[in-house]
Amino acid sequence: MVSNAIRNRIHLAAAVICTVGIGLASRKFPALFPAVLEKYPGDALWAQMVYWLVCLFIPSASVIKVALYSLAISYADEISQLYQSPWINHIRATTPGHLVLGSRFSWLDMLSYTIGIAIVAPFDGWFFKAKNACKSKENARL
Repeated sequence: MVSNAIRNRIHLAAAVICTVGIGLASRKFPALFPAVLEKYPGDALWAQMVYWLVCLFIPSASVIKVALYSLAISYADEISQLYQSPWINHIRATTPGHLVLGSRFSWLDMLSYTIGIAIVAPFDGWFFKAKNACKSKENARL
């Protein structure tokens, strides 16, 4: 665990934008991923976007905390799809509403969220530690 370290918010904002771009592209151009994966790469990318957003709001949080918060948010969003009411279904019928809230509960979506975060968290941990190791070396030289 890295203590007294903060992620760079500019890098995190760029990660959010890139992840959203790739996620939208995965829906618009499904041939980017093997057809057998269907829509699930987009779901994994959605959870990765949540991961980067949590990092953006809590830049000093450990990778484990960010992963757990991201999973909780992603799972809560998926579980909310069990609630079907005209007012929320009207929101879900819009493109932004569907992208954020989804439409139907699926265990495979929850698995996709878990896989997406399992992919991005180690990368974040490696980058976070590497960046702070460089800072420590610079501070040692001073």
